[in-house]
Amino acid sequence: MPHVEITIGAGRSGEQLRSMIHRVHTAVVETVGAQPDHVRIVVNEVARSHWATGDVTLQEMDQAAADVASDPEEQEQS
Repeated sequence: MPHVEITIGAGRSGEQLRSMIHRVHTAVVETVGAQPDHVRIVVNEVARSHWATGDVTLQEMDQAAADVASDPEEQEQS
């Protein structure tokens, strides 16, 4: 009975999460031959302010990307 846990930064739509679950479920069934009703998938959403890489939170990364996208000088230099 396969059990898959996915941890992801919060912010995806319900449709995106549902699509991910479907695709992961299909991949598990196809690759390990599990019975479809035996596959368990758990999605853990983590607040973007509570997940960091290299001492920078996902929320800070999002803000930095938004700042670059909204800065006309940055866009001209690209």
